[in-house]
Amino acid sequence: MALKIIKSQCTVCGACEFECPNAAVKFKGETYIIDAALCTECKDQFPKPQCAAVCPVPNTCVPA
Repeated sequence: MALKIIKSQCTVCGACEFECPNAAVKFKGETYIIDAALCTECKDQFPKPQCAAVCPVPNTCVPA
């Protein structure tokens, strides 16, 4: 499974892009998206997904 970014809540701060260990977060159009093919939800790497951990808006990076 992968995470997704709730576009209406995203502040386009960019924190998630730089924290993703798999380079799954990309800027596209006017917001960030998570490439489901690359997203591992940080399993076996971190206790919780890094995009969600650094996002300043709660519940913006959520399971797809």
